[in-house]
Amino acid sequence: MKNKNTPSDEKNSDRGWINYLGLGIELAATVTLMFFVGVWLDGKFDTTPILTVVFSFLGVTSGLYNFIRTVLK
Repeated sequence: MKNKNTPSDEKNSDRGWINYLGLGIELAATVTLMFFVGVWLDGKFDTTPILTVVFSFLGVTSGLYNFIRTVLK
């Protein structure tokens, strides 16, 4: 009988989990960064809260696009 829990199997399963954790952090970082870019531009051009909302949605959209594209790969 062959041992099902070989070290290479455990390493591959951990790698997948770590990759998905990295994607979540990347998604959160993208949204946060775009939010602060919007806040900074609103302060510069005195357009509060228009650019904050626009850049926040842009961050969510681009972050989710990258997340889904990577997961489907």
